[in-house]
Amino acid sequence: MSEQYSCEFCSNYVYDEDYDEYSCVVSMDEDDAARLMQSKHMSCPYFSYGDEYKLAKKQ
Repeated sequence: MSEQYSCEFCSNYVYDEDYDEYSCVVSMDEDDAARLMQSKHMSCPYFSYGDEYKLAKKQ
């Protein structure tokens, strides 16, 4: 069973000051983007949990 993740928790979902909005910075081709938009149950293969604590441990 695939898990659903919210883009808000992904490290690839960043704020763009030029457009004043959040967007995904993953470089997807059109087929991948269309597949993600059409499927309700498919989880994003590019999801990476944005864990600041994990980064702090490496310092």
